[in-house]
Amino acid sequence: MDSQISELTLGQFADLSEGARRAVAERLYAGRMYPDELIALAQRTDSLFPTRIIKVGESTFQREADLIPLDDMCIETDAGSYDLYNYFSWNRVVGCLVIKEGRTVFERYQHGVTPQTRWMSMSMAKSVSTTLVGAAVQDGHIESIDDLLVKYLPACEGSAYADVTVRQLMLMASGVQWNDVHTDPISERRNMLSLQAELSPGVILDYVLDRPKVAPSGQIWNYSMGETHMVGALVHVASGRWLSDYLSEKIWSPFGMQNDASWWLEAPDGLEVAGAGLCVTLQDYVRFGEFMLAGGTIEGERILPDGWVEEATRPTIKAEGNRSYGFMWWPTPNRAGSYHEQAYSARGIFGQYVYVNPAHKTVIGVISSRPKPLGAEIIPDDDFFNAVVNYL
Repeated sequence: MDSQISELTLGQFADLSEGARRAVAERLYAGRMYPDELIALAQRTDSLFPTRIIKVGESTFQREADLIPLDDMCIETDAGSYDLYNYFSWNRVVGCLVIKEGRTVFERYQHGVTPQTRWMSMSMAKSVSTTLVGAAVQDGHIESIDDLLVKYLPACEGSAYADVTVRQLMLMASGVQWNDVHTDPISERRNMLSLQAELSPGVILDYVLDRPKVAPSGQIWNYSMGETHMVGALVHVASGRWLSDYLSEKIWSPFGMQNDASWWLEAPDGLEVAGAGLCVTLQDYVRFGEFMLAGGTIEGERILPDGWVEEATRPTIKAEGNRSYGFMWWPTPNRAGSYHEQAYSARGIFGQYVYVNPAHKTVIGVISSRPKPLGAEIIPDDDFFNAVVNYL
C-alpha cells in the first residue's frame, strides 16, 4: 500500500488497478491514512475514479477583499473557550474562507493547499445534487417534488422505492434499509464503494433498488449515500443531462465560478456519484454558498423555484441526536440552539463545510484533513461558525 500512496503523491493514481484503487479508497473511508497521505489524496480524488468536468463560463467573478484579523476571536464551546489557532491546529483545517456581504474578510490555507487547489467535497456533493432537483423543477423537468419517484424513474417499480416521493427521497426518509457507517466494512456504504471501484454502469443503482423496506415512507430519517445516488439518477433522467453538464449550465458558468471542477462517475461515461466526489476549489465551494444566499437567482434570473432555498434548508425532519435535516442540507442552529437566523450548511466527512447565514449575509468555507471520517474534530465546527458570525 505504501507504494500505491507514492504513486498517488506523484499524480499517477489513475493508473492503479481496480483492486489497488479499491484498497486505497477503503483505507480512506476506514480512517487509516497518515496525514500526508490524506492531504495528497484529498487533492487528487479526481484521479481515484473516472470524472466528468464541470466547465466554467467565459467570465469569472472577482471578489473584493476587506480582511479582518480573527486572532482575538473567542470560540465558545461546551468544553471551554478556544481561539482560531486551536481550531486550525486541532481540527486539521487546511483552508478557510469567510465572505460577508460579498467581500472576503478572512482567507487562510495550510499544508501546501492554495486557492487553486481542487479539494474533495465528500458529502457536500449531496447538497449540490438536491439543488439540481430544484433547478429541474424550475425548468419544468420535474412537475412536483410530491410526485412518486417511479413517475421519472421506472426502474423503481417493484422496488422498495415504488411508493417514495421525490420529497421523501431528498429528506432521506424513504424507509429503505441502509447502513452508512464508513468504517464498517460490511455496511451498505462500503459495499457501494466496492461497486464504484468496479466501474460498471448501473450496478450501484441496481444495488440501491435491491435494498429492503424497513419503515413506512416519509416517517423515519436514515442517512443514506444510496438515496443521493437515486437523486442523481432522477436529475439525469428528468433533465436529460449529466449532472456535471447541468450544474455547469445552470450555476457554474452563469454564476462565474473561477475554476473548472470535476465529479466522480460510477463508470466512464456513466452517472455521477451524486453523493460525493466533487473536486472543487475552496473559492468555488464558497461561491456556491453565495448562490444559495442569493436565493437561487443569478442577475435577476430565477434558477431555483421561488422559496426553494428556504424550504430545502429549514429543519424538516428529525435527524441524529438533536439535529434536524432538510433536502440534504443541515439546518445549523446558533449556540443557544435557535434556528431563527435560518443558517444551514453542506457537510462532508473529514471536515468539509460550506456554512451559510442569511441573517448576517455570511458564507464560510472550511476544508480539512481529519484522521477519521466522523467525530475527529476537537472543536465543534458549528461553534466556530457561530463565533465568526458573532465576531464580525
